[in-house]
Amino acid sequence: MTLKDFLAEWHDDSTTLEIKTSGSTGEPKPIRVEKRRMLASARITCDFLGLKKGDTALLCLPLDYIAGKMIVVRAIERVLQLTATEPCGNPMRDVPEGGFDLVAMVPMQVYNTLQVEAERKRLMQVRHLLIGGGAVDAALEKALRNFPNAVWSTYGMTETLSHIALRRLNGPEASEWYTPFDTVGISQNADGCLVINAPEICDCEIVTNDIVEMDSSGRRFKVIGRLDNVICCGGVKIQIEEVEKRLKDRLGVPFVITKRKDEKFGEVVVMLYEKENDADPESLRRVVEDALPRYWQPKNYFAVERLPVTGSGKPARKEAERLAALFGFDFCKDTAAY
Repeated sequence: MTLKDFLAEWHDDSTTLEIKTSGSTGEPKPIRVEKRRMLASARITCDFLGLKKGDTALLCLPLDYIAGKMIVVRAIERVLQLTATEPCGNPMRDVPEGGFDLVAMVPMQVYNTLQVEAERKRLMQVRHLLIGGGAVDAALEKALRNFPNAVWSTYGMTETLSHIALRRLNGPEASEWYTPFDTVGISQNADGCLVINAPEICDCEIVTNDIVEMDSSGRRFKVIGRLDNVICCGGVKIQIEEVEKRLKDRLGVPFVITKRKDEKFGEVVVMLYEKENDADPESLRRVVEDALPRYWQPKNYFAVERLPVTGSGKPARKEAERLAALFGFDFCKDTAAY
């Protein structure tokens, strides 16, 4: 979708428009949302960040997904000066000097930008940098720690019309806890998953699949992982995101943790990794055994040409699980390569 297409849809006679989910846990699905609620979400963010008429914003995310759409809606709601660039891995490459008051990126874009000094300097001029669409790992967070302006990790989803909570990644306000906006209430259900009550944005409570830890005030939370990313191996519950976090800085190849059915244990841990840097299952196994508890260690290591990802750059968890099941069915041994 182009900016022209989105603006035409925004200004038509309909009170709703169609958006699609990210597809991180399955096929992307279309849903219809009210434009007035998108404007409410935009207003809440702009008020929190102190954005005013005439401030500048950069659109560098695809307009197929809610994050890109909401940058435009914030520009409409607050009358921001919007610059649009083609979504790519290095969005600061061709933008003008002088900085922006608001930029939203996915972690991959931020990482790529930091590798090029001229682009890194432009990024440091951004007054509010929002990072969403995926977890900000420890290495990236460390690289942003001394940025002079505000850098935020966002929490949200398509159904909440972008983010409903932020955590600061740099400066004296840096925190590991997400703080919801004042108009947003949070709680946990019996499974420990986050429940969101945001009446200005959603007409009903949203029960997420995100297992969280709440702080003592009950107003802040940390994300542990998704409920559907729990692997039940021989009675031991293993959170996929925690395994990936432990291994992130130790492995020199792109990888994703998934699972497959197992007759003995119920489910077992599986690693998919990309064929590069002469990686092999045995070298990966040695690193893993040193880094993980016994029951967290993958049973299988499968090499793939490319890891499955969604259109918004997140791991495509269902596709990874499908590949693991396929490999496990065809090869009844501890390792295999494709």
